[in-house]
Amino acid sequence: MDIAALRRGAEAPVLAGPADAEAVAADLADAFTDDVMFDWFLRDDPRRGAARLAFFRLLVGRIAMGVARIERPAGGGAAAVWMPFEAVGPTPLLTLLPAVPTLLGATGLSRFGRLLAVMEDMDKHHPMDRPHAYLWFLGVTREAQGHGVGSRLLKVATDRLDRAASPAYLETQTERNIALYQRHGFEVISEHRPRRDAPRLWSMWREPEPVS
Repeated sequence: MDIAALRRGAEAPVLAGPADAEAVAADLADAFTDDVMFDWFLRDDPRRGAARLAFFRLLVGRIAMGVARIERPAGGGAAAVWMPFEAVGPTPLLTLLPAVPTLLGATGLSRFGRLLAVMEDMDKHHPMDRPHAYLWFLGVTREAQGHGVGSRLLKVATDRLDRAASPAYLETQTERNIALYQRHGFEVISEHRPRRDAPRLWSMWREPEPVS
C-alpha cells in the first residue's frame, strides 16, 4: 500500500457512490477488526470475520448509501460516513425487520441482545435538539492506521462543516481516539455503557469554528 498516496487522497477525498459500496464495506470491516465494541456484540466463532463484513455491507449498502455523505480517498483504504440529522433516530421496527436475518447472522442468537442494547444506548444519548452532522463511522484499514489518514479525512469534513456553520456529533468506543477528536474540536459530553458488562462509549460534540 502506498501510504503517501493514501494520505494525499485523504486530503482531497471523493464521494462514494453505489458502485463503491462493497469496497467501503470491506475497508470499514477491516478497520474495525479489533474494535472492542464489535468484539463484544459480534459472534465469537470462526465466522466472525465474515459476519463483520456482512454487517458493514448492510450498514453501507442498505442504510447509508444514498442517505449519508461517504468520503474516502479515491483509491480506498479509509472512509468517513456522515449521516444527516434528518436520518438520525430510533429505527422503526418495520424498517428493522428485513435486516434481522443479517443482524442475527452477525451476532449469533446469544449476542443479538447485545447489539440491541448498543443501538438503544446510542439512541438514548444522541442529542436531537439541534440539527447537526453525525459521524457514524470513521475507519482506516489496519495496514494504513497510524499514518494520519483518518485525521486528514476528519480535517476535510470539519472544514466543510465550519463553512456551513454546522455542529457535529460522534460516538467512540476507543479511548485513545478521544484525543484525536479533541484536536479537531470535539468535546466529550457523556460517557456511558450499553450494559453493565459492555465496553464504554464516549459521546462527543463539536461546535463549528468561525471561518476567517
